[in-house]
Amino acid sequence: MQKWIAQAQQLNRTDVISQRGIRFLEQLLMALPPKKAVLLPNYPNPFNPETWIPYQLAEPSEITISIYTAHGQLVRELDLGHQSVGIYQSKSRAAHWDGKNEFGERVASGLYFYTLKAGDFSATRKMLIMK
Repeated sequence: MQKWIAQAQQLNRTDVISQRGIRFLEQLLMALPPKKAVLLPNYPNPFNPETWIPYQLAEPSEITISIYTAHGQLVRELDLGHQSVGIYQSKSRAAHWDGKNEFGERVASGLYFYTLKAGDFSATRKMLIMK
């Protein structure tokens, strides 16, 4: 279900039936506690100028998402604080990155990586900014 929701959100469908279906599946997923921590694909991807980074937690954890250039240089760190068990997938719950560095400047188009750290869990994915 999570993969379908992510794909549906990337389609950016605005018809009522699609939106209801996505909301219904999100509510079903939120009722079930995750079995493991997972870093999910950001959406939209590619993006301009902002993106959401969804994840799920099987244990309460301090959450940090770090964003790096393709060369490994830290661009921005999102300190999300302590999060409880759950699925952080919808726009209202997922991490949000506005495409800016730590100085508030928009970053250039290109390939970037994001890393989620939650307790002992760590995972990295790639994303693309296209302007």
